[in-house]
Amino acid sequence: MTSGKHGRLILPVILSATFMVSFDYMVVNVATPSLQRDLHAGPVALELVIAGYAFTYASGMVTGGRLGDLFGHRRLFLLGMAAFTAASLLCGLAQSPVQLVAARLLQGLTGAVMVPQVLALITAALPAADRPRAMAWYGVVLGGGGVAGQIGGGLLLQADPLGLGWRTIFLVNVPVGAAALALAVRSLPGSRSDRRPRLDPAGAAGISGALALALVPLAMGREQGWPAWTWISLAASVPVLTATLGWERRLARTGGEPLLDLALFRARSFDLGLALNVAFLASFGSMNVVLTMLLQGGLRLTPLEAGLEFGPMAVLTMVASLFGRPLVARFGLKVLVCGTVVSALGVLALAVELHVLGGDVTAPWLLAPLGLLGLGGGLTLPSVIGAVMSGIRPAQAGAASGVLSTAQQFSGATGVAVLGAIFFAALGAHPGRAAFASAAETAIWADFALTVATVVLAALFLRPAAPTPASASGPGAPAREPILDKRV
Repeated sequence: MTSGKHGRLILPVILSATFMVSFDYMVVNVATPSLQRDLHAGPVALELVIAGYAFTYASGMVTGGRLGDLFGHRRLFLLGMAAFTAASLLCGLAQSPVQLVAARLLQGLTGAVMVPQVLALITAALPAADRPRAMAWYGVVLGGGGVAGQIGGGLLLQADPLGLGWRTIFLVNVPVGAAALALAVRSLPGSRSDRRPRLDPAGAAGISGALALALVPLAMGREQGWPAWTWISLAASVPVLTATLGWERRLARTGGEPLLDLALFRARSFDLGLALNVAFLASFGSMNVVLTMLLQGGLRLTPLEAGLEFGPMAVLTMVASLFGRPLVARFGLKVLVCGTVVSALGVLALAVELHVLGGDVTAPWLLAPLGLLGLGGGLTLPSVIGAVMSGIRPAQAGAASGVLSTAQQFSGATGVAVLGAIFFAALGAHPGRAAFASAAETAIWADFALTVATVVLAALFLRPAAPTPASASGPGAPAREPILDKRV
């Protein structure tokens, strides 16, 4: 890593952005009763407070990554951190549901400016020898931020400092963001580009529009009962995305600078890693939601108690992410396969426990399977992100990070929507403890199919790429690196 005091600050400073965005994604869930009581927020407003943040964040990610490539990752990180901190302040000062929804939409959008620069700065600013350690910490922060949101949110609401109630969960970002911004100004290296940046407004509008058309119904459809507009919106996202990709292809052929660099998809590691990220995050995100509903709805735990149930999983995720680095250095991407297998065993153990115990299941029974999920996730996430980014040139780092982060958010929303629909369809109209356990079991068996897919995709990383024909090896041929048992 860069030498000197300021060089040692680079990683914690940029990872603070990942933590803040992950924390704010989950922390609102524990505050919904307070929002209903204090702000008189109705069901639609509450959905937008939670889901609005997610879909502005995801839909702006590709644009945020590309802007970082064009104008500099340091500059966009500083701008995003300042704007996210200001948006958090607006959330904490909101006096009505409309104001809070608007501030949350802005908060998600500013997060989309800030977060793609994290992986880009790791790839572009850190020496290659330091990146495995950085990716390990990235996995710790990404996995732990959401759990910290559940636990920390419950603690903040229970402590109620200064009598601020739910406002505390947003205002806590203000001193954290200000400190991170001050340290970022001093520590992050600057970069200059020799080329004049050009924007692609049509591409930005098309990609953001297509993602919004898909994410809004996925985020709100279940609560609304899947009305006709949700299916129309989902269907419309396909032609919008297809037309946008066609425009991006034509723009690249005519010498323009498309927002979405389609050359990224010529790297087999990027394609395969993207698919693995989609399957893994869809499984992991939906599992957390299903278990939260089981713990709070079926087992009647408080939000804080339910959050603490995930504590051992978070600890094991951190331990596996950090102490898995020597294993990755020695065994390469075999560690990735091992992580997906351990996660699959954790999901299988949950399904079997619920099948055997039914309504007699208690929170302690879930700790061991959750521990396996934490251990597997801690081995999987840093390895797969490192493998995806390993074949990316520094000039493409922002675009690649934006695409990867968008895929992660989109797959998480899709997984929650699909498994949530399965859960509530199995739950029935008059649920009791046994019905919650049965519905959770049904959803978890579906989740197990996703974990099997992650194992298969991870195993494909160990196979070398098919040899390219001699005629395709010239200077203009797309580079497709082989996927070997290598250090990530």
